Amino acid sequence: MPTLAHQILEYAAQLPEGAPLVAKGLLHLSERAAVDQALSRLVKRAALLRAGRGVYALPVVNRFDARAPSSAKMVEGMALQRGETIVSHGAGAANALGLTTQVPMRAIYLTSGRSRSLKLGAQVIELRHAPAWQQILPWQAAGDVIRALAWLGPEKAGMAISTLRAPPPR
Repeated sequence: MPTLAHQILEYAAQLPEGAPLVAKGLLHLSERAAVDQALSRLVKRAALLRAGRGVYALPVVNRFDARAPSSAKMVEGMALQRGETIVSHGAGAANALGLTTQVPMRAIYLTSGRSRSLKLGAQVIELRHAPAWQQILPWQAAGDVIRALAWLGPEKAGMAISTLRAPPPR
């Protein structure tokens, strides 16, 4: 009979990359105390990453080494699991749209849930609670434009709108 740790790893391997694991989602395997203990031991053996309090992720293993899952996939998985709206921050949206050359040093996302941070290896993902108007049109270009313009402010919004209206270079 396979051990609980082995069952958890098999279950995690069936999930898509970056899908968060929580003890409550593993109660079909065993009792809560046993699941918590197995998760703790898997983190100590580096078979799982502890992303935050009660949130775990399976590292992505390739032929060279193991790495943390991408922050975007982890955030997307958390949004699906918890039923929250999680969208990119205005600085990241402005950079993705080509409105600024500044590259954010930290992965920051806006959420309808509580503010918290996750740690995936050396990368820190910051989730900040934001008002509903900043979360409209999640994961769509129009929503990114709204968040980027809000982040740029009224002084730079006119220039940004003219940049967005210009046809793309060929």
